[in-house]
This record gives sequence, C-alpha cells and structure tokens, in this order.
Amino acid sequence: MSETEALLGDLRAEGDELDGLVAGLGGAEWRMATPAPGWTIAHQIAHLAWTDERAVQAAEDAQGFADEVRRAWAAPDAFVDGGAERGAAEPPEVLLGHWREGRERLLRTLAAQPPRARLPWYGPPMSVMSMATARLMETWAHGQDVADALGVRRAPTARLRHVARIGVRARGYAYTARGLEPPAEEFRVELGGPDGELWTYGPQDAAQRVTGPALDFCLLVTQRAHRDDLAVRAEGADADRWLDIAQAFAGPPGKGRAPGQRPGDPAGDGGASGHRAGGAP
Repeated sequence: MSETEALLGDLRAEGDELDGLVAGLGGAEWRMATPAPGWTIAHQIAHLAWTDERAVQAAEDAQGFADEVRRAWAAPDAFVDGGAERGAAEPPEVLLGHWREGRERLLRTLAAQPPRARLPWYGPPMSVMSMATARLMETWAHGQDVADALGVRRAPTARLRHVARIGVRARGYAYTARGLEPPAEEFRVELGGPDGELWTYGPQDAAQRVTGPALDFCLLVTQRAHRDDLAVRAEGADADRWLDIAQAFAGPPGKGRAPGQRPGDPAGDGGASGHRAGGAP
C-alpha cells in the first residue's frame, strides 16, 4: 500500500467514525447546539459536505474554484457560515446523503490525481497528500464538536498523527494570517501519541520547544479548546507565543474557545475534549 493509499484509508476511517455518531440521530438531535457559536450538528456536517465539494472543485475545475476564492475573500466572515446554513436547512436524511456522496467522490478524486499534483486552496496550493490531510483534520475537528454536543467520549487514534503534523507545518501560516513575521528559528515539538509512542518534529536541540499529549495539541491547533485547559507546554518566548495563535487550518484566524469550555475530562487524560472554532472554516 502506498503512502497516499494509507492516508486516504485514514481519511475514510475518520469520516466513517463521525458518520457513526450522526447516522442514527433524530431530527431534534440534528438541531442540537455544538460548542461552535450558532452552529448545530447539522451545520457541522453541512460544512464538511460543502468543504469536500470545494476540494473536489479545486481538483477538477481550477477556474471555478478561483472564482469561489474571490467570492470568499470578498466576504471572509460570511462565506463559511453561508455554506453551512444552506446545508443545515436540508432535511437530515438529505444532508447525510449529500455528505456521504461527497466523501466518496472526494476519495475517488484524490486517488486519481497525479502524485505531484498541486491543488489550489484558500491558503497556499497543496499537494494531494496535504489536501487529504487537511480534509482529515477538518473531519476530526468538526467530529469533536459533534461528539461534545452529544456528550460522547471519542477514543483518540493514531490518525491524530495527521492532525498533529499539519498543525506543526502550519506554524508559519499562523503568524502570517495575523500579519506577523514568523520566527526564523526552528522549533522542537514532542507529543505523546495515544498508544504511548513519542511523535517528534524539528531538531532535538532547538531552544523553542512544545511538549504534551498529542490529543491536547490537536485540540489546540484546531482551536477546539483553550490552551489553559490543555496539558501542552512551551519552553521559550516564541514557542509560548505560538501556542496563543496556533491554527491548523487555512483562512482568517479563528476566535478559538474561551478557558473552561472544554467538556469531558481534565487535560491530557485521553478523554473527549471545538471548523468553526469561532470563525475558522
């Protein structure tokens, strides 16, 4: 199995896990509020369906996607909510069907891309691997919002490695999205995976260091919990600043979550812990 095939298998598994949470919900449950302000469970799934459609469009219709990007940046505070609102207005069974069909089309589309293809996006263009990783990250993050709304504790899996990796790689973007100059110095990131292994990024002797459980780091970079509620620690002024602004997603900075909003168990214990993190796509 190639690296791309393995990643697409993880993307499928992440979608299937979330599907299992929502497939049996009744109409009233689809209208349950999630930790993202103004978003119900239906909004969360509608947003995923909408973004999967945009990813397919980016691969198959570059000009059409460029037009979408221009419309998005003309109304950066409205385009994400607009897509979610339209989908959330559909009957739950219709919305669920659209999301399922879109997931399958996305998997087929990404699998068919040339290995070196670069796909346009709302931030910098991405490789096929990066696009698949981004879709997995968003599926996991919105799935966390749904799980939190339902009071479900999700067991962290090795698929978090993809979320952690994109969070580390997006460090520079977190600064530029805020009009800041990213530090030139490399960082060291050490994360404890759910199976007890250590995931490491960056030079071992770096002065700027971030350490903690992989789950907590992923909640931080997807802005699903405030850093005060997580067991992620920084050494060095630049690393400490990064933890205040970290984001794993393209687009404008999100508002994040306030301290004390994380439901479930104390930080770092492996329990459930929200894109809309308060503004992010």
